[in-house]
Amino acid sequence: MHSVIVTGASSGIGRATAVRFGRDGAAVLAVGREPRALNEVCAAVDAEGGRAVPCVADVTTADAPDAIVRAALDAFGGLSAVVNAAGIIASGTIESTADDPWDQMVDINLRAPFRLMRAAVPALIASRGAIVNVSSVTGLRAFPGVLAYCVSKAGLDQLTRCAALELAPKGVRVNAVNPGVVVTNLHRRSGMPEDNYAAFLERSKDTHPLGRAGNADEIAELIAFLASDRAGWITGETISIDGGRHLTCAR
Repeated sequence: MHSVIVTGASSGIGRATAVRFGRDGAAVLAVGREPRALNEVCAAVDAEGGRAVPCVADVTTADAPDAIVRAALDAFGGLSAVVNAAGIIASGTIESTADDPWDQMVDINLRAPFRLMRAAVPALIASRGAIVNVSSVTGLRAFPGVLAYCVSKAGLDQLTRCAALELAPKGVRVNAVNPGVVVTNLHRRSGMPEDNYAAFLERSKDTHPLGRAGNADEIAELIAFLASDRAGWITGETISIDGGRHLTCAR
């Protein structure tokens, strides 16, 4: 059975990804900080034909990576894929970003994926498995006003490429997906007011050549493909799934 760890599984792209794996009959360790939300997503995975186990954890704590991997191995007997979908966003320029928000952004968006990847490598080598990191168009292109977020995602992209080279001889593939604006609660959780968020989504019709923001299910479909044997000759890629936004100049 395909067995997968999905972080950030309680909402957004992480939740959609966990449910998408359920449709493939996969076993999913759903990792997040909110027990009620995790129980709901596990029920959704089970309803799709998969098997899900909740894992309440803060991915930034020192013991989280080993505990998460151990929970997957105890529950499923093996591990074939890791999806790093947990992440945060916040506004801030080079002048306004203080040390603490910078550290938090890098801790959650870059350091936590690195540490979980490191902990999972022995199990993934045994299964010749895959890692998929959820990055962003901001990892590939520069945008003003979200400095720390851009840097954290650019770091995640380089981590993806470096790890792919190191792990390829051991049969483990590592890729990233780079979404544009996707309708989730990510921006709301950052403190963006509803009126501003509505205007942000409306502007996305202009900033994305295909004329709309994306949805989490679209990203989950690509993640599921990259984590599967169907993508068996793809590694080290940072794949744009952004309605063409990465092709545009600043506007």
